[in-house]
Amino acid sequence: MISVIIPHLNQSEALSFCLKSLCCQEGLRQPVEVIVVDNGSKAKPTAICSSFPAVRLLSQPTPGPGPARNLGASQAIGEILAFIDADCIADADWLGEIERRFSENPEIAVLGGDVRIAYQDPRRLTLLEAYESVFAYRMKEYIAKQGFTGTGNLAVRAEIFFAVGPFGGLEIAEDRDWGQRALGQGYRTHYCPSMIVYHPARKTFGDIARKWRRHTIHDFARIQSKSGWRLRWVLRSVAVALSPVAELVRIGFSERLKGWRPRALAFVGVVLIRLYRSGIMLALAFGAHASELNGEWNPASPSAPPPDRS
Repeated sequence: MISVIIPHLNQSEALSFCLKSLCCQEGLRQPVEVIVVDNGSKAKPTAICSSFPAVRLLSQPTPGPGPARNLGASQAIGEILAFIDADCIADADWLGEIERRFSENPEIAVLGGDVRIAYQDPRRLTLLEAYESVFAYRMKEYIAKQGFTGTGNLAVRAEIFFAVGPFGGLEIAEDRDWGQRALGQGYRTHYCPSMIVYHPARKTFGDIARKWRRHTIHDFARIQSKSGWRLRWVLRSVAVALSPVAELVRIGFSERLKGWRPRALAFVGVVLIRLYRSGIMLALAFGAHASELNGEWNPASPSAPPPDRS
């Protein structure tokens, strides 16, 4: 059996589309259970979950998608755990591809797939859709260079998941932390390009700014333990500000963009975002506090820590 685990927080409409995509999977030979773990939504998605077969709804009061996924994994009965986010749509062959890869090669322990942008209007991309088509969710690169994949499209044998241990909480980037712990124990993540989910682009610059604040603060916490960290961090911030020029080739040859307009939008997007990231990095280097710059996963929860992550 495959157990699909979905953390959820105030995304009921998106969750409905996600569950619909999971009900339309093709080519599966084994049964599937779907576990939605609500993480403190203003309104639990009880009605939505009950309208789909084989969907269980759990509640995790501890804020953070990591703890929500951990609870789902602890209650799952499948030999394979497949993780997807509530705002993602699974390709029709997503679970079938996971099943095939694991059955064909018993030595594969962890799979990471391709995450593509779901366009509102494919004929006229927004700035953020164009930008994220090229620069977001580069799972193949993350797996090859850093040994992890995003938890929005991750599959793992259940026994391996429990051997590696649970996802971390709000204080770390839980997908990178888990993937690198797995690699440290000898479980390499294999990239599977035909294991596809679709993720909507962020709606506003503020949405993407929260993401980069979170990741920048995580990186800042890691580098502070190294000697000469401040100079290295400042130099890196300057490099980030100058880096859009080097991205012209990537944008120009991207297979996910068609025509000059989306490519121009992608370049404008990368300039704005890299300058913003550089500013955050410099602010941290010269005394800004992480809690002042970041948000949190679940601000409504009374047990949530001080603002730390969106």
